[in-house]
Amino acid sequence: MKILIIGATGTIGQAVIGALSPRHDIVAASRSSAGFPVDITRHDSVQALFERVGRVDAIVSTAGGLHFGPLSTMTAAQFNVGLQDKLLGQVDLALTGQHFLNDGGSITLTSGIVAEEPIASGANASAVNAALDGFVRGAAVELARGIRINVVSPNVLQESMGVYGPFFPGFEAVPASRVALAYVRSVEGVQTGRVYKVW
Repeated sequence: MKILIIGATGTIGQAVIGALSPRHDIVAASRSSAGFPVDITRHDSVQALFERVGRVDAIVSTAGGLHFGPLSTMTAAQFNVGLQDKLLGQVDLALTGQHFLNDGGSITLTSGIVAEEPIASGANASAVNAALDGFVRGAAVELARGIRINVVSPNVLQESMGVYGPFFPGFEAVPASRVALAYVRSVEGVQTGRVYKVW
């Protein structure tokens, strides 16, 4: 299969490439990519990426920024960061990407554990991740031509505990290699409308 991976330079993106590349043709895109740059907060950038890559069999997104900070000082502009980036950016990848997928193709997005397990300073992340889970469930019943859509909801990564550990007290971090297996399941499997929890 020809698989487009957005967010390919991140920790999860690299793990997903490692899991899928032995069997598939990978097109790696990210904000910092020299070959296939994309800014998912801009529709023109998303459209240009798909037009350049052409038809694919699967789309995987491990991209998206959020705002972490206390609710007492959070502004609407700060909250909007996650809405425009991780939420609407990935929704745009799905809405635009469906037209570049071959019949029977798949879309896999990324949410996160705080959709159901809130943390301090994580209201933006909880809202965005829960919305992504809901979007995938709703989109799955409407996609045509046998196209499937799922979302992977990972726990905090072992590789990221140095940065994000203080936000996740008592959480059992998971390795990126284990998270990558959920993307493999989504791409190579048959299910749709699923939230794959890697907790």
